[in-house]
Amino acid sequence: MEYIQTLKDIFLGGRRYMYMIRGLEFSLGCTALAAMIGLVVGNLCALMQLSLWYPLKRWGGSWKTFNPLSKIAYVYVDVVRGTPAVVQLMIFANLIFVGSLRDVPIIMIASLSFGINSGAYVAEIIRAGIQGLDRGQMEAARALGMPYSVAMKVIIIPQAIKKILPALVSEFITLLKETSIVGFIGGVDLLRSANIITSLTYRGVEPLLAVGFIYLILTTIFTSIMRKIERRLAVSD
Repeated sequence: MEYIQTLKDIFLGGRRYMYMIRGLEFSLGCTALAAMIGLVVGNLCALMQLSLWYPLKRWGGSWKTFNPLSKIAYVYVDVVRGTPAVVQLMIFANLIFVGSLRDVPIIMIASLSFGINSGAYVAEIIRAGIQGLDRGQMEAARALGMPYSVAMKVIIIPQAIKKILPALVSEFITLLKETSIVGFIGGVDLLRSANIITSLTYRGVEPLLAVGFIYLILTTIFTSIMRKIERRLAVSD
């Protein structure tokens, strides 16, 4: 009973639980915005990687197979995946959003940084899903006179989505947990809210355990939703 009273003092005293509620709102909002940006960027990047545009093929030689869209996409993926997310976040906050852009809300800066970071991983997931399908389906569609873009939209991408859904959900779960580094640029997310409560109560374990429990609940919900969607898609096969 004495420990329960201690927990009440930690979280209910001075309405300190509101720090966690606001941190949760920030984390979820940042994750949602970053996920949307990541999906858009990832889809675009994956299509660039798989594009068949060879503008210099008339020159012959090694230029015949040069695809600038694919090269740009692969460079983007390699650079983003090869550097830590916290470094990218600091670059956005301290090098890009400065001067006239310094008043941009932290949640927008963080969402853009995390979204671009996630886009590289989403691109690889989508590319692998598309390339994992039977090549004969695209060849059959092209043999019937269907344009490449239409075949991708109508035949290839809908099938790829079913294959890549678990990997995409895992990426979004990782994205949610990745927002815990936003405190480096002054954002008050779940982890930062725990640090604030610790500084006010001098209790470090309980706030961190509470944050860990909240993350566990959120990831469990996301996983449960993903499994339900998977079952519905399996029924439609």
